[in-house]
Amino acid sequence: MIRLYTDQDTEAVIALWRAASDLAHPFLSTQFQDRAEILTRDIYLKMAETWVHEVDGEVVGFIGLLEMEQIWHIGGLFVRPDWHGQGVGRALVDHAAKLKGPLTVDVFVDNAIGRGFYKAYGFTGDERHIDPHSGFELLRLTVG
Repeated sequence: MIRLYTDQDTEAVIALWRAASDLAHPFLSTQFQDRAEILTRDIYLKMAETWVHEVDGEVVGFIGLLEMEQIWHIGGLFVRPDWHGQGVGRALVDHAAKLKGPLTVDVFVDNAIGRGFYKAYGFTGDERHIDPHSGFELLRLTVG
């Protein structure tokens, strides 16, 4: 079931975010990830339109959407690692695209897991820029 995020989901979302982020972003320092966890908990979850994917009462994935320049942007898409490859990410992006239409996302160039997922989904693009927070290169992708 996909539903809107509530404050009661925070601990489950943060735990799955950290596990998925550590797996997909081994190039980011622990200090950076610790800071990003605080920002995710205190700011990003509240500022985005966040949807969770729940199975048997457990949150196994989430997507955060931001409206930027009249197009919707995936601010974050994370799936609990033990649920990778089971259609959770695809279901969340399908849901977002149905609600919002065309989507963009920035993915770290070094994030092989994320890049593979977005390519398989049908996202395209080659615009690159540097993430001002981490200093790592991002790739801007679009679909729809």
